[in-house]
Amino acid sequence: MAKKKDARVTVILECTSCIQNNGVKKVSTGISRYITQKNRHNTPNRLELRKFCPYCYKHTIHGEIKK
Repeated sequence: MAKKKDARVTVILECTSCIQNNGVKKVSTGISRYITQKNRHNTPNRLELRKFCPYCYKHTIHGEIKK
């Protein structure tokens, strides 16, 4: 059976400031990631949300990455 193209897709959001700093400020070098869904028809561009990053200890912009 053929797969149906759904409007809703699962996306992964990754902290943009952790990528830039590469964890130079702190000993732990983790990258904050969140999993969410978006509607492909309403938001065709990459999604960017302000989320809390436990490695930066502040709210930063998390951008959509490829799976």
